[in-house]
Amino acid sequence: MRLKELSVELRDRIVLRHRSGEGYQNISVVLKFPKNTVTSIILKWKKFGTNNSLPRAGRPAKLSNRGRRALVREVTRTRWSH
Repeated sequence: MRLKELSVELRDRIVLRHRSGEGYQNISVVLKFPKNTVTSIILKWKKFGTNNSLPRAGRPAKLSNRGRRALVREVTRTRWSH
């Protein structure tokens, strides 16, 4: 499962530090994010010119992971009760 994405404000802080001349490693240490995260945010900003979330590819899932677990629980509960 994917982790929650960073807020736009945090991504803006990373890009602002990059534009002021700081290196990826230094930004990573100061803001306590992995260097790969900092790199991917900066590369996305360079490519698309924005820090906002972009549309994802593919059809959205009908069930969340939480809903999927609840459904499995319900099915296994009803299956064994008969």
